[in-house]
Amino acid sequence: MASNTAVRTVYWLVGVAPTPEAMLECLDTALLDDLGAEVHLPEALGVPAVYVTCGMEQTEAPWCETMARTTGIAVTESVRRTAALLLIAVSDTVYAIGCDQGYRLIPEHLKDQRFGLSFAIRQMDPNMIREAVSKSLGQGRTDISLVPGGAPAPMLGIRDHSRIVRSLGGYLDDLPLTRSRYARGKAVSAQGGRGLRISLGVEPEDLLSDLRTITRICREDIPHPELEFVDHVVPVGDVRTLTVLEQALDDLLGGPADGRVAVSVPGAHHTPHTEATCFLTRINSNDAFRSEEFDLGYVLGRARLAPPGQRVQALREGTVTLARDRRAGVTSTLALTRALDWLETAVAIDSRRFFLMEGEWYEAGSTYVEECAATVAALFPRSPSIALPAWPEGVSENVYNNSVADAHPDWYCLDTRNVTNPLRPRDQVEICDLLLPDDTLVLVKRANGSGALSHLFSQARVAVELLQESAEVRAQFTTRVRGISGGARFLPADFTPKRIVLAMLLKNRETLTPEAIFGFSQITIAQTAKALAARGVTVEVVGIPEASAQELPLAS
Repeated sequence: MASNTAVRTVYWLVGVAPTPEAMLECLDTALLDDLGAEVHLPEALGVPAVYVTCGMEQTEAPWCETMARTTGIAVTESVRRTAALLLIAVSDTVYAIGCDQGYRLIPEHLKDQRFGLSFAIRQMDPNMIREAVSKSLGQGRTDISLVPGGAPAPMLGIRDHSRIVRSLGGYLDDLPLTRSRYARGKAVSAQGGRGLRISLGVEPEDLLSDLRTITRICREDIPHPELEFVDHVVPVGDVRTLTVLEQALDDLLGGPADGRVAVSVPGAHHTPHTEATCFLTRINSNDAFRSEEFDLGYVLGRARLAPPGQRVQALREGTVTLARDRRAGVTSTLALTRALDWLETAVAIDSRRFFLMEGEWYEAGSTYVEECAATVAALFPRSPSIALPAWPEGVSENVYNNSVADAHPDWYCLDTRNVTNPLRPRDQVEICDLLLPDDTLVLVKRANGSGALSHLFSQARVAVELLQESAEVRAQFTTRVRGISGGARFLPADFTPKRIVLAMLLKNRETLTPEAIFGFSQITIAQTAKALAARGVTVEVVGIPEASAQELPLAS
């Protein structure tokens, strides 16, 4: 039975009017002529649309010549790839859907750079992220995380004020797409970066309905609270600042290559980069410079030849073609990129730091405070998972923890029941103060300042790392629990925590709120939460009320 949907990658085109004439004009007609492409105007869709189809044939596969030299046996096998591109107007938006090699027919500068990602952060389940691609400012590094079964976003380590998320893949929340109607309860997945890879309806009415739904989501819905951090790091938009940065970069390009400019593969072209066997670079020249890898020295050399004030523009207009060799020096194009998109560098304006990445400027630290505040706020649930009794002034932490355990028969107090530090056997390490029935570790602290809280946060990180990394510590801890419970509570031999509760009583704070956390501690708790989330451990913060000594009967 024919499927009602097909997985497609769809792009949102910018600056293209929703008419067949404008759609045709935006394409590279010379390329279409070279490929012998056929242009169609489909009427079945009932909206303005252009449909382009063609074949990409090679009479001899790229491997034939080299293998003939290796084996002495001449074999000729042809290769034929196909390409189809559908441009379709939905209201005032023009979408492009490529099949097979059809994506190569879409001019790169017309693609909305964040369309697929914008959809993903609005519709993807933040607890079922399957893949993420991110880049760190100033490091020239791309990180790719893959979790086929899906995982919470914090576990992927992508929530950072200096990290730019380029794409997300995962399972979608329930939404009225054609695929959802036929999924029969199965989760529907998608991947969003510049483009959106998703199952779309095959029938005209279904495809149009799906595209209208996608348009509505991108324009009207707000990002999921646990994914909105993706939008925190945005390119610099102030025109005056951009002018200063472009001039500083132009001056930098006019000087010697002193290591201040680094190379980074453009995020959308990782696959072509791995497949390419040659790079063709054109900067202020009709002739292409051929190299086996991206040649930074050549690019910077060509930039220096441009007149002052025109060097950045020369790289913005210059191109780097990723290609695969064919016989007799002929190449097959895999991707066409801007030369500037391969460069990363840093520029300072007074005390502010800016980084160039994929042709756009970003300010380091501009979202640091916002990101820390959002991270801390997320640690305070509206309905805390546990409620702890008041802690009288003058009562020690050990006495308080034992009282709490006495009031809850299935809670166990592990305060002072320490394990040996594997790095220094004479030292002891406290794993937690209380152990809950669901194996949550509770760490308790009365704090008069940020110093005590820093100790609490460090204890949480050390406890998790030791339990995850040291078999000796795991064995000691599970033995302690079995002994304290009188043999009633057995933790598995490979026990590692999944959740930690930080319970705090802060001096002169009637209630514990994100704003009540001491300023320095807000930074350290945010760092702690991110570090533990990357290890698969969630963190919750709860407050402990203060009471007079007469309000709480305590165990002796």
